[in-house]
Amino acid sequence: MKWLNGYRIRLVLFGFVAAVVLGGGRAKADFTFGRPTNLGPNINSSSWTNLCWMTADGLEMYIASNRPGGYGSLDLYVATRESTDDDWGPPVNLGPTVNTPGFEGHGCISADGLELYFLSVNRPGGSGSNDLWVTTRATKADKWGIPVNLGPTVNSSSQVPHGATISSDGLSLYFASNRAGGSGSWDLWVTTRATLSDPWGPPVNLGSTVNSSNADIYPSISSDGLLLFFDSGPAGGFGDYDLWVSTRKTTDDQWGTAVNLGPPVNTSADDGAPNVSADGRTLYFSSNRPGSYGSWDLWQAPIIPIVDFNGDGKVDIQDLLRLIESWGKDDPSVDIGPMPWGDGKVDEKDLEVLMSYWGQEIGLLAYWKLDEAEGGIAADSAGVNDGTLVGDPLWQPAGGKLGGALQLDGIDDYVTTPFVVDPAKGPFSIFAWVKGGAPGQVIVSQVNGANWLMASASDGALMTELKYPSRKVKPLASQAVITDGNWHRVGFVWDGSHRILYVDGMEVAKDTQRRMSRSQLEVR
Repeated sequence: MKWLNGYRIRLVLFGFVAAVVLGGGRAKADFTFGRPTNLGPNINSSSWTNLCWMTADGLEMYIASNRPGGYGSLDLYVATRESTDDDWGPPVNLGPTVNTPGFEGHGCISADGLELYFLSVNRPGGSGSNDLWVTTRATKADKWGIPVNLGPTVNSSSQVPHGATISSDGLSLYFASNRAGGSGSWDLWVTTRATLSDPWGPPVNLGSTVNSSNADIYPSISSDGLLLFFDSGPAGGFGDYDLWVSTRKTTDDQWGTAVNLGPPVNTSADDGAPNVSADGRTLYFSSNRPGSYGSWDLWQAPIIPIVDFNGDGKVDIQDLLRLIESWGKDDPSVDIGPMPWGDGKVDEKDLEVLMSYWGQEIGLLAYWKLDEAEGGIAADSAGVNDGTLVGDPLWQPAGGKLGGALQLDGIDDYVTTPFVVDPAKGPFSIFAWVKGGAPGQVIVSQVNGANWLMASASDGALMTELKYPSRKVKPLASQAVITDGNWHRVGFVWDGSHRILYVDGMEVAKDTQRRMSRSQLEVR
């Protein structure tokens, strides 16, 4: 078998439909992200467009941009829409009361839409060169008033250049600063106040579970106060800057260890400045990835509850049974309602969300249906990871299990795809329909790496070679033979603690492992 160079996935058995299910890098077991889309030319332009702060009703979006027609190097704008089902209108400059000939940006809006916090550079009356300011209005129908500096308790001679976010009760303000006492070049801090009429107190560093030796910037807190999204870099993730999230069980708890959001949100490009909608259904962020209108654009990704509890790619009776087992308990792995991250109890709200996805194939990073009739490309229906046929595979449009298949000769035929998911970066699963083949043949493998799914050389039973580098950890093998000439749905799941093999919806092999790290997982 000829090997290709680089990080690619090879699909090599007889006939199959394959799907890779997103799981890597998520902070909890109960939500993931759909494919990001650009907000389009109404919001983005050939100029730099960054940040996105949404009012709780989702009808006003505040952005920072250096597009022509502004008052300074970076100005604040607002775009509106009549309902959440409507398109955004063109952004309107907030005018000279808020914007100056200098720089305004990097801020947030309160849940009631009456306080707008932002960074202003060299504005008269500040405590340092870069300060946080707030402008207020009596109602959403009123214009924004003259900005007020937050004062020397919050602002300092150090800079506060990279974002702020305010809790839904208006009593906690998170921001980035390079002031003394931090862990890295920029850290996340929080200042609090007892009531909305009280002054802000001394800022407190969020600590090592959130902050790193890199620049940790652009915080965005969820409406329930239990998730804190931010970006960090340079490096240490999928690109120069990546989006991360830290969680806590209650607002009285400390923030947990931050987790990289992984693909498809993070890419090899710069991804940052997150903002999560008040209903928890959408993550907005900035990126300079391909497909942008300018050097930086605003993008959005749906936040999807993980209702496929057993990771087999389909919401069915097995997932319902799993939810019933935890009924009335505080089980984060099945606590999905209200969407997308639950309320601490498994009940009818979770059942309602589960049933809304019943029978669906969800959470896919890639999905090769193999229903083409000709050509050298196997299209990815879930993303952009189209496969390329190598050798002389034969399309079987009428011969598949689910509307088509690809027949491979088991010698030098295979399909090569881009490197969809790094198995060392977090939970994931992969499933395929297969028929035929012989013992020792591979279904899915990583080029220059491990065989993810294969038939054992001894008896043709399903096995995986993904494992730790330790000699004590062996490949995981089942006793379920898959080379008997019948169609079988085979799968591998890594949930962060266990390797699990499935055949035809049944668990056929499982072992428990200590959590894999990027440096520990062996792909040889």
